[in-house]
Amino acid sequence: MEELLHYVWKHKLFPLAPLTTTDGKSVEVVDVGLHNRHAGPDFFNAKVRIDGTLWVGNVEIHDKASDWFVHGHDRDARYDNVVLHVVDIADAVVRTSQGATPPQMVLHVPDRVRDHYQELLAAEDYPPCHAVISSLPRLTVCSWLSALQTERLEQKTEAISDRVKACDGSWEAAYFVTLARNFGFGVNGDIFELWARSIPLGSVGHHRDDLFQVEAFFLGQAGLLDSAVLPPRCREAADEDTYFQRLRSEYAYLARKFSLRPIDGHLWRFLRLRPQNFPTIRIVQLARLYHEGRAGLSRLVDCASLHQVAELLATSVTPYWETHYLFGLESRRSEKRLSASSIALLTINTAVPMLFAYGRHKGDEKLCDRAFDLLEALSAEKNHIVETWKKVGLKAQTAGDSQALIQLKRAYCDRKECLRCRFGYEYLKKTDHDKNCLLYTSPSPRDRSLSR
Repeated sequence: MEELLHYVWKHKLFPLAPLTTTDGKSVEVVDVGLHNRHAGPDFFNAKVRIDGTLWVGNVEIHDKASDWFVHGHDRDARYDNVVLHVVDIADAVVRTSQGATPPQMVLHVPDRVRDHYQELLAAEDYPPCHAVISSLPRLTVCSWLSALQTERLEQKTEAISDRVKACDGSWEAAYFVTLARNFGFGVNGDIFELWARSIPLGSVGHHRDDLFQVEAFFLGQAGLLDSAVLPPRCREAADEDTYFQRLRSEYAYLARKFSLRPIDGHLWRFLRLRPQNFPTIRIVQLARLYHEGRAGLSRLVDCASLHQVAELLATSVTPYWETHYLFGLESRRSEKRLSASSIALLTINTAVPMLFAYGRHKGDEKLCDRAFDLLEALSAEKNHIVETWKKVGLKAQTAGDSQALIQLKRAYCDRKECLRCRFGYEYLKKTDHDKNCLLYTSPSPRDRSLSR
């Protein structure tokens, strides 16, 4: 329960009785300090008045005082500046590497806080804090959603930064990989990223003007020009399909020219997918975007509105695929354009984080602002996470809201990180007769966009 003890200290949920050290000296907590989640003391630069003397230094917290020795703090100089050792059970007198004895204080977790925390951990229903959601002030909700929205964008920024490094510092290549990943729409996302990383854009760029060659390049690198990896119902038909044979022949030429090696085509998932989500269709749609010069970061940066982003991402298939979902099997004619909902998802998961990440990289506040503007201009996503929060009284209005709620579910609820959640805080401090909530003030996402 050490994390809960950290929580009680951080939020000063102290008992009404006077605080004292284990040897009877009075303790007044002036400032709990800065919470440290990395190596070293738990709270930096705390201010505590002990027996009338103000001490400024670090605070270390343990369930049991003897954990000080278990963790080797008595041999670690980083703990020599601990001015107060806070524990639940004082079963030892501790010493620093210099032989000093920091004062100790027993701090018990209030019963109601402990009980409420156990309720959150034991709850099977999601979200476990639903009992307080409807009573939260709007400012509390909005400030927390704003912080979560930024947090989610920052996580996506880290993923994009990793792609930039993997692409030898090329933001254009990293954008293509990010766009390709999101063309997988979840199920084939990892495979699309693997595929995109395998494509030497400098080589395929020599053939950008020929859509057929781009399509052969893309489908060949995907390993989908080997009939053995296709769904069983179309393998024989593919081998007899003229267009399939032309593509395969063209890719063989390109593979020799550029020393290409395709990825394993068996990795692609077709089972239980709607036909419009088959990787064949998505790759051809992406090939058309690339052929028309609309799969580059520079084009995205030039978009000043949601409408322009939607126009940039809108794409369809080539004539052969208007009557096919798989090689050799004809279907009813359809242009197979990206739906409005698919374009919205690509905007949320590709355009927005790329603008935000690139804005951070360039120190361009306008690009970061544009990312948030796009989220605010888009309607909230429709998925089970958003619907669940709606049922407990928290309705998402914009894509920014829905992204925040997705972050809340995955980063906090699923991991039982209630002690780091502002809604969890409201639940822990609630009483039977008082369910009013503290008002939080938090910088807007725009104020925080360049703060890292």
